[in-house]
Amino acid sequence: MAIVKFSRKEFEKHIKLTKQVEEKISMFGTPLESVNENEVEIEVFPNRPDLLSLQGFVRAFLAFTGRKKGLRKYKLNKPERNYEVTVDGSVKDVRPFTACAIVKNLKFTDEKIKEVIDIQEKIHSTLGRDRKKVAIGIYPLDKIFLPIRYKAERPENIRFIPLGEKNVMSGQEILDKTPTGKQYSHLLKGMKKFPVFLDVAGNVMSMPPIINSEQTGKITESTREIFIECSGFEFNVLKKTLNILVTMFADLGGEVYQMRINYGWGKQEITPDLAPEKLKINIDNINKLLGIKLKEKDIKTLLERMGYDYNNNEVSVPAWRTDVLHEVDIAEDIAIAYGYDNFEPEIPEIATVGGESRKETLRRKVAEILSGLGFLEIISYYLLTKEDVKKFGAGHGSRKELEVERSKTDYNTLRSNLICPVLKILGRNTDAEYPQRIFEIGEVFEKNEKLETGVGQKDKLAVAITPGNFTDIKQVLDYLGEMLDKKIEVSEKKEQGFIEGRTARILVEGIEAGVIGEIHPSVLKAWHLKMPLACMELDFEKLIS
Repeated sequence: MAIVKFSRKEFEKHIKLTKQVEEKISMFGTPLESVNENEVEIEVFPNRPDLLSLQGFVRAFLAFTGRKKGLRKYKLNKPERNYEVTVDGSVKDVRPFTACAIVKNLKFTDEKIKEVIDIQEKIHSTLGRDRKKVAIGIYPLDKIFLPIRYKAERPENIRFIPLGEKNVMSGQEILDKTPTGKQYSHLLKGMKKFPVFLDVAGNVMSMPPIINSEQTGKITESTREIFIECSGFEFNVLKKTLNILVTMFADLGGEVYQMRINYGWGKQEITPDLAPEKLKINIDNINKLLGIKLKEKDIKTLLERMGYDYNNNEVSVPAWRTDVLHEVDIAEDIAIAYGYDNFEPEIPEIATVGGESRKETLRRKVAEILSGLGFLEIISYYLLTKEDVKKFGAGHGSRKELEVERSKTDYNTLRSNLICPVLKILGRNTDAEYPQRIFEIGEVFEKNEKLETGVGQKDKLAVAITPGNFTDIKQVLDYLGEMLDKKIEVSEKKEQGFIEGRTARILVEGIEAGVIGEIHPSVLKAWHLKMPLACMELDFEKLIS
């Protein structure tokens, strides 16, 4: 979430604060944090970055209160001569996309400049995921020469004065010496080339996602025309971000001009594009989801109060809304407009008796048995890094690891076993008191083409002892089988990551269910483990079936 502060004087030019209005602000889904003589403080959730500016909030709230209903329309001027950005192929593997615009006829004051900086940083931290997903640059148009070029250069070849500095620096020096560079240097870590925006005269405008140039990237009260660029990895997200910004400037009285974006790999885009997206809805589904009975004319009225247009089961979604992906999102906005205080709670006309499933009962029993033996239960993350997987051996056998698309962090691989998480936890606790005896019962994931998602999941049990040997861990397995009244045997087997000759497969009632043994010294070294480690992993469902 983000807490936004608006000048009360500016806020009340559009919305007069009364007790009733304050209640409506909270019912709109933006809790009112505080109000004083100077400021209005509102909480905006991450799914609504279009409300982070005063102009965006006012636009949406006036529709909600019925004063300016329906989809707000804005005029876009077509690109003029040289209103274009050429994207060089060198950025394709660095930061490949951009969306740009020019806005004219603006009047900045010191307070408005602070507002622009504030919304820029709030979008960076929310929608932009701390600039990784989206980075925004705003420049005075009178300081740059069109057209613009977006390319990647070697750090030593990038030289300009960063915003707020006095001396020319190279790309690497900016990362090493400036406060902003140090804060966001991880976004360019390991890259041989850094992205830059250049004007036609060769002046460096910025090095996204780090910093603008002092010469060309500083807005003042005399600025009347601006160039806006958004850079990142998903063009659709950049378009939405640009739409949020240009509609804000349009509400400030600006005239918005489109730009041609020419990609070096044979693609052209025109941005911004404020054409609404069309989304079909089913009124019966909406009523079923909300548990109410609305007629089509009621749906139309409620949607217009949330800033949409509606016609014949089709909703026109504003181009600046980033949160509307599905009919369910439309239903949520209808519920907000209808008023959550207008829903009448009902007790279901059915009687049920809840109970713990057999699987959970046995899961709890296994946990109690192992806790009684002095083991500590752990709960680890579902995601691992590629480096974690390599340390133990990809797939723990022949299975292929599943990677998460567009992961926001280095943790981008779904775990296919519990041994990796166990090793990770032990590796981070080498200074703790020994012996260390831990276990985990948790889900693992593997590829399964038979399922619609392509991903299968199952519960496994992992137990580890350090320092420990095969005999120690085998005694735990035997005791577990005895307490669960299961016939559990072992049969020698070679397994990746374990010491040959000190490893065996686990058989539960004659069915192979897992592996047991001593971890190989090379694996121990990779995880910086200093003591011998014995562990076992078995399919929990086979254990309890």
